[in-house]
Formats: sequence, structure tokens, C-alpha cells
Amino acid sequence: MRNVINFNRKWAFTKMADAVPEAMPTKWDFVNLPHSWNAIDGQDGDNDFYRGTCYYAKQFMKASLPTADRYYLEINGANSSADVYVNGKNLAHHDGGYSTWRVDITEALDMNNLLVIAVDNKANEVVYPQMADFTFYGGLYRDVNIICVNESHFDLEYFGSNGVKITPEVVGKDAKVEILTTVAGKKEGQTVRYTIYAADGTEVAKVETEDTKAVLDIADVHLWHGRKDPYLYCACVELVENGEAIDCVCTNFGVRTFEIHPENGFILNGEEYPLRGVSRHQDRAVVGNALLKEHHIEDMELIAEMGANTIRLAHYQHDQFFYDLCDEYGMVIWAEIPYISKHMPTGRENTISQMKELVVQNYNHPSIVVWGLSNEIGIGGSDADLLENHHILNDLVHEMDKTRLTTIAAVSMCGMDDPYLQIPDVVSYNHYFGWYGGETDMNGPWFDKFHATHPNIPIGCSEYGCEALDWHTSNPMQGDYTEEYQAYYHEELIKQLFPRKYLWATHVWNMFDFGADARNEGGENGQNHKGLVTFDRKYKKDSFYAYKAWLSEDPFVHIAGKRYVDRVEDTTKVTVYSNQKCVELFANGVSLGVKEAEDHFFYFDVPNVGETKLVAVSGDLKDESVIRKVEEPNPVYRLVEKGAVLNWWDITEIDGYCSLNSKLKVVVDSVGVVEAGKLIFPFMAPMASAMGVSAEQSAGMMTMMNNMTMLRIISLITGMMRIEVTKEQLLELNEKLNKIPVK
Repeated sequence: MRNVINFNRKWAFTKMADAVPEAMPTKWDFVNLPHSWNAIDGQDGDNDFYRGTCYYAKQFMKASLPTADRYYLEINGANSSADVYVNGKNLAHHDGGYSTWRVDITEALDMNNLLVIAVDNKANEVVYPQMADFTFYGGLYRDVNIICVNESHFDLEYFGSNGVKITPEVVGKDAKVEILTTVAGKKEGQTVRYTIYAADGTEVAKVETEDTKAVLDIADVHLWHGRKDPYLYCACVELVENGEAIDCVCTNFGVRTFEIHPENGFILNGEEYPLRGVSRHQDRAVVGNALLKEHHIEDMELIAEMGANTIRLAHYQHDQFFYDLCDEYGMVIWAEIPYISKHMPTGRENTISQMKELVVQNYNHPSIVVWGLSNEIGIGGSDADLLENHHILNDLVHEMDKTRLTTIAAVSMCGMDDPYLQIPDVVSYNHYFGWYGGETDMNGPWFDKFHATHPNIPIGCSEYGCEALDWHTSNPMQGDYTEEYQAYYHEELIKQLFPRKYLWATHVWNMFDFGADARNEGGENGQNHKGLVTFDRKYKKDSFYAYKAWLSEDPFVHIAGKRYVDRVEDTTKVTVYSNQKCVELFANGVSLGVKEAEDHFFYFDVPNVGETKLVAVSGDLKDESVIRKVEEPNPVYRLVEKGAVLNWWDITEIDGYCSLNSKLKVVVDSVGVVEAGKLIFPFMAPMASAMGVSAEQSAGMMTMMNNMTMLRIISLITGMMRIEVTKEQLLELNEKLNKIPVK
């Protein structure tokens, strides 16, 4: 029978070697897996995390392994390319850092063995991703195992699958379940035993045949119904010889139907089931992407607590353990490959291989409903090669999986009539109106326009969000990085997006803050702070509770602004989030009234005198916080921008003319989008160059920022790209703007 031996313990590791060692190293560091060498430098904001080849070495005796005919090395994640050496012999190379792959090491084994895995995350033009807003952590960051099997066994080498493909079909109140197996080394007389078990372990169906495919019937089938009822069956498939099982694979599966309708949104088992949830990256503070099972469980429990019913697993294949959790918790999943941001003509084969691995390895998960072809790949415009790549991927997915749909995440500046939007089955857009320019109230009307223009294309919102750190204000404004503005932003987006049932899915960007070593903004470098929960998972931002109020059925009440204690105003606004109909707020024991709110957001004007204890009450539910009257704003609540600083008196403003304090839309209305883009282009040239964007295209990119001031746009771009800008350069631009009459 099959044995799986975990190989996570005691690997020798180094960044310093320049060749595969011939003997077990004695002076390297020793680490346990999962491990990433970028756990620290990939999050410190220096934009210099190590990208290169590192080596992992492990010595073992063959006698320490169970006796078997074949031995396979299983690597569940090596980012982003890797080579396997056993006793100095190169056995395999793999490109793609997020999938499972296996190597038959049987013939290379001796009595005493040296296993070396060379892992490489350096920049190249072949393996995705190469440009994206997250850290490409290098390392053996998931489990490594040795799988010991009989000469005849369920295939271990077909794109990292388990050799079992399950396709359920609902037929009335019953189901037909096709189970297709791939057997390596199958011999005459061997049979395959197929057994399906109910969730309680009861045998539901069973058949034994020489055929590697069987169709089994489930009477009165229990459907997998998302968060409401994530019911799972288990299929156990045994390879039998002379009446004895010589190999066995068991896998959970679910039975469900779904449809994505251009008018009615997502439909699960015939029921309208609006998908409202989040995106998730697979990393966290200090450990990088080397997550343990308890980390995955904590993430899932937080997502479930918020009430989400869908997760976009960005922007790559996640750990199998997390897909299993999605099945068990009833999350509806968007799974995708890291074909992102920058199309590389030399990377086509890698998109194909990563897509094959994604589909084959995850086919049996009922939680997955769409395969994502790409993310923001059209940011620099689309060309014939990009379109052809998408057609190839779309056709490939439909050939491999006839039960699910394809999708893309398009970037804001991608026009509604761009031809690549016509390729997948359904479409979603990444929009940041209200953060990267524009106003929050632009989101709903934009989707209404798309829906009216393309009534037969299902449309969703695949990303929206804004950043928040531990900064606070009573007058939140776009771009201030305060927790209060993030809460306001999400309140507005909830009210705009959630009632539009034609939106087949909405995914907040992001559930958690995540590592992005190139980021230089918000006062804490190296992270994207758009999460509803902090990078270390220790603090749920107020916006988390705004979603919980709409999505969760677990009764609660929450006073926003707990970290914002010191306030200068005589009367301050206090927001309470709750999924209850009524909330009463008390200030030092005095009731400020009972309020009702259909949108779950309750607003109170609170006298700010001395120290005030606030208590929000709804039935038996209660939450408390404290505010305090101060004469001067507390400086710890305020983000102090670094780099070139202009005081207001430094910026010359002339009546009737533009300046650095003018919003981009004013400049665009005065000189046109192309000329406005040319004014900004010198500051954003490094970003544009990296994306392959021209000055004219960059002008189009900037239109989504039209409600930002020119100064804010330049500060944002130069901060992200770590461009040094002098006061003199800014004043020179201001002088040019002063010559442009406002129209």
C-alpha cells in the first residue's frame, strides 16, 4: 500500500553556494519546511528582497523508508523554478512556483542518499509572475514528501494530480458520478474498486471492475450548497490485485449545479446566491508564504466570521489544504494562474503548463466554479499575441473541464469593447474609484453602463478597496490612509455593489494586508494595506465589521474608531455597525437615542467633553469604547509624508489657472488627456517603462485618478516607484501648470 513520508525536517540551506554539493554540507544553516528565504527582506520595504538560486540539502538512508517498488519525491511548492538532484544526478526541472509536482527518484537511490533541491526566484522573461504588486517569495514554502508505492499505482506524474478525476452530474433528485482513474503500470487481472461514502461514513455506492472508469449512482443526492450546507461525499478508489488493495486514493467531492446569469448573477442549485466576499494572498508577517496549517485555518475562520461566501484566490494556485477548507466551509472559489500585469511573449508555454496544473490538481473541488485566465494583463493595452494567448488558455480550460466557466480580471483602463473581454465566459473588473482617483459614487454607475452596453456578458467586481493603517481623523479624505476613510469607502461600496444582483461576484481587495516589498506608502513600507485585517491577523479594521453587518447572521454590535481616542471637536461622529435592526448608544450612561438602519450602519453625534465611555446596545448585545477631548490633534494619528515636501505657501496659485493643487480632471478639461499625461509622464516613466506603456497610454491610465490633485498623483507614483523627487522639480511643474487657464 501507499505510504506518504513527510520530509519537512532538518534541511541544510544556503544562499551562498554556486554549485550543487557533492556531500552533505556541514556549514550551511539548518531549517525546517515550510521555509522562505524572503520572510523578512520580502516585507521590509527596501525593494531589494533576494532573488536568485538557493540550495536545500538533505541526507537520508533508503532503509529509513518503507519498502516499496517506486519512490516519488513530492514538492508542493517551490518558488518559482527548481531542479532536483539525487546523488549528484539532475532528475527534473520545474517552472512555476505555486503547484504540486513529483519526481520518480527510484533509480537514483543508493543505500545512503543526498537529496538537493535548487530553488530559483530570480527575474526572467519566461516564468510568471514577473511584475505584480506582491512579493515573489523564494523557497520550499510548502510540504515536501516521499511517496512510496507499488509498481502498479494511481498515476503520480500527470501534472501533479492524484490520478483520480470525479465528475458528478445531477439527474433529478439523484446523481451520476463518473470516476476516471489513471493507473501507472497496470497489469492484467488487476481491478479497480470504486466506493462512495456519505459524510457520516455510510457506504452509498460501490463497484469493482477492470475498467479505469466507472459511473456510480447516488440516490436522493445531498447537494453541496455553499455556506448554507457544504455537504461532502468521499470517493475511495483502490487498485486491487489477487483480492488485496495495493494502492488507494481517497478524495472528497461535492455534488452541485451552478449558473452565472447576466441578469440574475450567480445561481447555485437553482437558487439565486449572490457571491459577496474577498480576495486572499497566501502570506503573513514574519513567515512570508511559508504558512502552516494553523495559519490557513485562522484565515478561513476570519473570512467565515465576516460572513463572506466567496474567495478569489489571488493570483496563483494556493495550498491544497486551503482548497480543502474552502470545500468544507462552503466558500465559492475563483482559482487562477499568475498570468498578471505584464504579457510576456516568451512566457506562453508557462501559462499553459501552470493552467494545466491548476485544473488537473483542483478538478475535484466543488468550491471552484471559475478558472481565472489572467489579471490586469491588459494594463499596457492588448495586442495579437496577448489575444492569442487568451484564446489558447480559454480553449484549453474548456477542453480539460467541461463543467466550469472561465473568467478574467480586467483593469479599470481596459475599455468596455476591448476584444479580450469577449474571450472568457464571464468577466470581472478591478476598480478603485474613490481611492486611485475618481469618487466612490462612480462605481455603481460604471457597472450599470457596462451592463447596459453588454447585457449578455455576466459582469462582476474582482477588486476594490483602499489602504488603512493606524492613522485617524474626523475628516477622512481620499488618500489619507486612515482607518476612518477605509470604513467610509467600504460603506459606500457596499451600498452600491451589493444591491446590484446582476453582479455575479464582488471580491474585496483584500481580506488581509500582504507583503509587497516594492511598496513605499502609507508610512509602513513593504506592505499593501488594503486588507480588512492586519498582516499579523491581530486586528480587524472597522471595515471588517461593515461587511460583517451585511453578510453575517451571527448577532453582533461594534463601535467603530476604537483606536481613535483623542479628538479635538466638541461634537464627534461615532459609527456603529450591527446586523441588528436597532442600536442604542450611551455616553457615560446617558442615552443618545435608539436608531434604526436598513443598511446596518448607525451614525450618532456624540458630545465630546472630558473622557467619555461609549456603550452600544442592541438587545443582549453590547460593545464599548472610549473617546477623550483634547485641545490639539494627537500627532500619533497623523501620517507624515516623507520625501520632497511642499508647504501650501510654496505652491503658487493664480486665479483662473491650474496648479499642483488642481485635480487632474481640471487639468484634463483644460488641455486634454494626452497633454495632461505628458505633464505627469516624466514622473511615472519608470512605472510606464516597466509596464510597456507609452506616454499616450499613460494619459489614459491617469484618467482613473481624475479626482486626485496633481501633487497627490505624483506623490503616489514616485512613492511606489521609489523615485527621488526634489522640491525644485515640483515647483517647475507648478510653474508650467500656472500657465494653463482653467476651462
